Amino acid sequence: MAPISELSHLANSLASSSQLETSATQLDGVPRELEDSVRFDTARLLQAAGILLRLPQEVIAQSIVILYRFWSGPDGGSMLEHDSKDVAAASLYLTAKSSAKSASPRQVLTVVAYLDNIRPDYDAIATGDQPSDSINWHLSEGDYETARDRLYKIESSILRVLGFQTHVALPYTLCINYLQALEVFNSSSGPVVAKRAFAHLTSALLSPQLLYLTHQPSAVATAAIYLAARQSELKLPETEWWEVFDVDREELGFLVVAMQSLEGYATEEKTQWGRRKVPLTVDDLQCDLERRRMLENGQ
Repeated sequence: MAPISELSHLANSLASSSQLETSATQLDGVPRELEDSVRFDTARLLQAAGILLRLPQEVIAQSIVILYRFWSGPDGGSMLEHDSKDVAAASLYLTAKSSAKSASPRQVLTVVAYLDNIRPDYDAIATGDQPSDSINWHLSEGDYETARDRLYKIESSILRVLGFQTHVALPYTLCINYLQALEVFNSSSGPVVAKRAFAHLTSALLSPQLLYLTHQPSAVATAAIYLAARQSELKLPETEWWEVFDVDREELGFLVVAMQSLEGYATEEKTQWGRRKVPLTVDDLQCDLERRRMLENGQ
């Protein structure tokens, strides 16, 4: 990530062009589309885990961004180095323990193990529907100790790759401030627009275009407001109001299109994988690569 002069609640160190072009995972022979599928499903698992652990959305969002940063660029972590589900657990644990509401290694590992067992059937969790059997799920002491050791090892790898820079500025607070500045809450549809804008911010975390790595929080928040207002048929100032928030028309247009395309991408992923599980372990990923090679060779 390109450095910024100091930690800021308004700005992030954005990914460089070299980090976006090639990752360590691709250098290890994983096709980009398969890498996107693994990253997308891992982020979904992480989001569901955070919800089951009742962690604030800000903590969940930060952990997803850290996950993406770890996998970015030729010097980042590879999906063929650590199980993706374990990287998700380590990212969530690392982020939560420095927040106001932490989660113990046992809590994180138990929830991730449970979700890995039931996937891909955890879409309902994103809406707050917690399966009843998740409460009784547990890891044996031996499995827990082994998983805990992996957790600590991967946590160290994440910190090393990121240079111990885990700061993430998020667009949620900015979104509220911008809505207030635009006097959106003066309208009866204001709460609806705010809810939709926040939904777009959360959905954007799953974008294969890595919007949280390539754009500043102000731009992401502005695009979410623009799209939510348009969907709610709420009129915003006829002037180019987004420029007040340091966003130009081209950037706004790209982000709006990217946010709108996510639903289609999610549908394509569901159709492509069906009842098959996206490979979130090194062994499963290697098996999938071998299967693809055999298909290419007509075997």
